[in-house]
Amino acid sequence: MKKNIAVIMGGYSSEKEISIKSGEVVVHHLDRDKYQVFPIYILSEKWYAKMGTTEISIDKSDFSILYNNKKITFDCIFNAIHGNPGENGRILAYFDLLNLKYTSAPFYQMALTFSKRDTLSVLKKYDIPVAKSIYLNKGDAIDVKNIAATLGLPCFVKANCAGSSYGVSKVHKIENLQKAIQYSFTESDEILIESFLEGKEVSVGVIDFNDKIEVLPMTEIVSENDFFDYEAKYLGKSQEITPARITPSEKEILSKLAAKIYKVLNMKGMTRSDFIFVEDVPHFIEMNTVPGLSEASIIPQQAKHAGYSLKDFFGLAIESSLKR
Repeated sequence: MKKNIAVIMGGYSSEKEISIKSGEVVVHHLDRDKYQVFPIYILSEKWYAKMGTTEISIDKSDFSILYNNKKITFDCIFNAIHGNPGENGRILAYFDLLNLKYTSAPFYQMALTFSKRDTLSVLKKYDIPVAKSIYLNKGDAIDVKNIAATLGLPCFVKANCAGSSYGVSKVHKIENLQKAIQYSFTESDEILIESFLEGKEVSVGVIDFNDKIEVLPMTEIVSENDFFDYEAKYLGKSQEITPARITPSEKEILSKLAAKIYKVLNMKGMTRSDFIFVEDVPHFIEMNTVPGLSEASIIPQQAKHAGYSLKDFFGLAIESSLKR
């Protein structure tokens, strides 16, 4: 009997449209011989399944739908929501209460890693190299001279709980720092300001299908813009070179580090972490726990280089979740 799979997409953040693109790719590639697939749109105004041109409301009491006069419950939920409420874990806590299985890490791990500050705080205890940083809450006094003196210029100002480079600025001049901080506060009430790390940027996918941790072929990021911003990620303003042009020793060091971080944070499912090499030492930047899954996204590129078709890759994510 085919398993009922809900692919959730959308969300409540600026990443909604990107998430929908990811979710629709997953829907397209899932094996119809094994699964009955239901695209589920989680939006602030409504939750619904879309079957053809028909929208079917979700019964939130048990996350079910009424389809063809039959109540449909789901064997597994494929989480393709970037940002709130998928990547920060909120909807996963709801699924836990309903005893539903899903493809990403549990609520706590998702909530932890969605906060850039909290992730760095944990990893520093394990001697993971990271950039110097300052953390601000909305309403805190802002001393731009002290920030510049502590971190140097240029520096990065980031919304603490946002993705896809929303709320991120690279600041070269002290007179632009205040404006960048206010811009980041439009995305999050918490921001992180980090020292600039100059070096090769490499993105590393890690999966744990069938309880076996695997580091995927790495991707070198070469942005045409000042940094790997929204345009570079989604509008073709970058080169994404897989496998990355790094030495065998750099690859070994980074592979061990990426796997260590995955284990330290007790992750599940697929993740993508970004690093910058500074004098041959990879520095951790951030982790994406619901990485982009469109055809052009980095994780699908890495999966293909590892020998996976997207049908098999997404299917393994589901089957591994069903066994947990």
